[in-house]
Amino acid sequence: MAPRVFWKGYLKLSLVTCRVTMTPAVSEGGKVRFHNLNSRTKNRVLSRYVDAVTGKPVEEEDQVKGYERGEDDYVLFEDEELEDVGLESTRTIDIETFVPASDIGWIWYDRPHFLAPDDKVGEEAFSVIREAMRVTGTAGIARLVMYRRERAVMLVPHDKGIVVWTLRYGDEVRDPAPYYETVDPAKHDARHLTLMKKLIAERTEDWTPDMADDPVQERLLDIIDSRKKKRKTQKKATPPPERRDNVIDIMSALKKSLEGERKGKGR
Repeated sequence: MAPRVFWKGYLKLSLVTCRVTMTPAVSEGGKVRFHNLNSRTKNRVLSRYVDAVTGKPVEEEDQVKGYERGEDDYVLFEDEELEDVGLESTRTIDIETFVPASDIGWIWYDRPHFLAPDDKVGEEAFSVIREAMRVTGTAGIARLVMYRRERAVMLVPHDKGIVVWTLRYGDEVRDPAPYYETVDPAKHDARHLTLMKKLIAERTEDWTPDMADDPVQERLLDIIDSRKKKRKTQKKATPPPERRDNVIDIMSALKKSLEGERKGKGR
């Protein structure tokens, strides 16, 4: 059963328009979540906004957004004012331009969403846009109000549909230059590089989703299950690996690694 649609609107490219639906491509619904409880009464502990000076609770209808322009000096905004800023792009994904898909680095990717045609009438237009991007290796760039803010979004073909990625804002992505300015790009031995490539080849496999499994989640579920059955589970803590601060011989380490990989596969 497909997840519930959280957005409906239109996909538009010049004069071509079709009705579409959008659903988040990722979900945290299956994660183990905990509530804060009063250890004595076992009742839920609730959080409330309070006035920083008076200490008294502030009801939701009395709360407003404020931008601090000086000490204790704020520009106030109602929620409606913030929503009105981007009303034009709330229901239409109007593709403004296309860029080579490989030009947008992964660091700009924020949240993925599945985009699909909403009816049979719009399937052809939707499919033409998707396949044209696939053939040309391009991604569509548009703007859309999502999560209460207008964002740049990137559209890329995926399987029989399109994935809409919200993109991070320009002021959210840091310039990497200061972090790497002392790194010498040519500081490696050709022999070491050859062995490292062999080691990578030994460990290269096809991607499968279980490579990204959450082991903590699985352990928590095991503990919860055992406590439901009123059995206590005792697990020995694995001691942290001994820290070694001495400088290692890279060539020796690489050779040993390759020998270990081959012996492991031989078994």
